[in-house]
Amino acid sequence: MVVLSASVCTRQGKALVSRQFVEMNRLRVEGLLAAFPKLIGHAKQHTYVETDAVRYVYQPLENNLYLLLVTTKASNIVEDLGTLRLLAKVVPDVAGGMQEHAINEHAFELIFAFDEVLTAGGYKEDVSLSAIRTNLLMDSHEEKIAKALQQSKEDAARAEMAKKAKALQEEKMAQLRQQFVSGQVPTGPVGRMEGFGGGGMPQQSGGFMDHFQQQHEQPAVQEEYNPYAALQQPKVSAPSAPKVLAKSGMKLGGMGGGKKDSLMAAMAAEDNLFGGASKGGAAADFGFGAPVAPPAAAPSTPLTLVLEEKITVNMSREGGVEACEVKGILNLTANTDVGAAAVISVNKARLPPSFNFATHPKVDKKGYEQQGVLSLKGGKGFPVGRSVGILRWSYGNDDAAPISINCWPENEGSGRILVSIEMELTRKDLVLHDVNILLPLGTAESPAIESIDGQYKHDPTAGMMCWHFDVVDANTNSSGSLEFSVPGNNPEAFFPIQIGFRSETLLCPIEITGVTNSSSGAPIPNQMTKTFMPDSYQIA
Repeated sequence: MVVLSASVCTRQGKALVSRQFVEMNRLRVEGLLAAFPKLIGHAKQHTYVETDAVRYVYQPLENNLYLLLVTTKASNIVEDLGTLRLLAKVVPDVAGGMQEHAINEHAFELIFAFDEVLTAGGYKEDVSLSAIRTNLLMDSHEEKIAKALQQSKEDAARAEMAKKAKALQEEKMAQLRQQFVSGQVPTGPVGRMEGFGGGGMPQQSGGFMDHFQQQHEQPAVQEEYNPYAALQQPKVSAPSAPKVLAKSGMKLGGMGGGKKDSLMAAMAAEDNLFGGASKGGAAADFGFGAPVAPPAAAPSTPLTLVLEEKITVNMSREGGVEACEVKGILNLTANTDVGAAAVISVNKARLPPSFNFATHPKVDKKGYEQQGVLSLKGGKGFPVGRSVGILRWSYGNDDAAPISINCWPENEGSGRILVSIEMELTRKDLVLHDVNILLPLGTAESPAIESIDGQYKHDPTAGMMCWHFDVVDANTNSSGSLEFSVPGNNPEAFFPIQIGFRSETLLCPIEITGVTNSSSGAPIPNQMTKTFMPDSYQIA
């Protein structure tokens, strides 16, 4: 058999779908289809009709539609009828019905189905209806495997990109938190803080961390290091010595040859016994847009003493102390020659054994052990205009942590996280000022405050929130709570939490009992300050 074309047409000879299997031009096809209605007449019930050149094999369908095969006259009529019956099953199976609109909508699918029944040249394939369905679906096991491999590669690449993006975001957030706490100038653009919440204080003009104190090369004892001075006007620093620049440091006892002991040099550099700029430089003003502090006034006393303690704390999310260490130092600055001849007396006999004390190697250790007196060996005076550390102490018990934080982020299941935080003062003997609890939010969206004790600020660029108390002591704000919600679904985004504060009360009960002249024993006027602050206070 040779099938010239297969068509689905109307009774008037209008072709809805027509497929040619031999080379035929359009005019001939249209002529053959136009002649078909005239040949079948109105009363004939035959399934084929012949002309001088071709044979029409047809089957009436529903809605005045016909399935028509145009074959050569030499074609086997039995095979033609079998082909016609198979195509009559294919058409409704592919089009989903015998309506004209269904045939038009599935025209290409019907052409593909005709190609499965008849090959190029018009020869019938030995194929069943189920095989035609399978071929039309083009279901290939190899293709499925290839697609599965491609999908797995895309999923792996997407997961790797998400992992790297998360790592970069966490690194960026860690840098922002470090800058946020330490007061360093950010390298990128810094967002502006939104207005105060809770306490209702007016919003400060300027952006978050917009202002920083200018770095000065002056002794550390003159500085009142306060990186958490948010929400208050900056205080004037203690009187400082005239600015003296020294690159190589000075030696006590005149010039001398020989190589310095490496341990001695390291300790001297750490405590600045041989002069030079202070260890940290001038502290940056955390400020929340506070104005820059005015220049420090000239020293008004022969001697300046600073007792400074810093605490490092790592806490769990439930409020338990995992690690705690306190380090303190007594810094001395001789502003004049009178101050250089000072002898410092401390209450050594009353200091608890739980604190470990160590004098600088240049200090007369025997005088300190026997009498609690701090002075340089050989009766030498302290260098003028330099800050020197003469006594250090440390403490490592967990009870030193002054604040505990209990943080509970809960996923509400609606694309938001509800965060409940409790703060409690655990050291009732301390008075803490400018307490700032810094929380990463994992989003730039503003938190929706449900309830709050104290005040808060939000930095959308850093994605952080600052919970602030002016004063925390046994009588004022010894505990507080904060509850808010933010968009998200990751409770881990709120850690680590960092705490900053300052206090004029030390954990160590050390006292300066006397400051006298080494020669005459006369009292020397002095200015003394005490500072206690965190070096690192983190809840992870």
